[in-house]
Amino acid sequence: MAAGLVGALAALTACSGGGGGGGEKTTAPTKPSATASASSSASGAATGASGKVQGSWITTSGGKIVALVITGKKAGLFVTGRKAWCQGAAGEESGMQMIHLTCPDGNKDRATGMVDSVNAKSMTVSWSGKTGKETYTKAEGGKLPSALPTKAKH
Repeated sequence: MAAGLVGALAALTACSGGGGGGGEKTTAPTKPSATASASSSASGAATGASGKVQGSWITTSGGKIVALVITGKKAGLFVTGRKAWCQGAAGEESGMQMIHLTCPDGNKDRATGMVDSVNAKSMTVSWSGKTGKETYTKAEGGKLPSALPTKAKH
């Protein structure tokens, strides 16, 4: 399972510069890009995410691996056991680093997130949905970190 996730992260990172589907069905490759664009415009005058939040981030939640990838103004999230990627935008809004995601299955657990803190190794995000606060570990070079964090206690 971890090897599949690393492959999925590598595919999303490699495809992030293009307009492709990054793990979505090949029958609708333009749909995820339209979703990301809609999220960007819906979030107002968001600028690109700061360099500190760029990259691949991993955590665990409820026994599942959660991968969050941020490249430029685009963000994608994958949870093991789910069939679809959540996609959207990441950027600065009113001095805060924000993440807005839309999931094709309608899940809103991680629809809007605010980056509370970030450094070279970890990032904490407060999600507006029932997920709450999560701490992610940076995945370097397409490899999973040696220790995955768990959901932060409130």
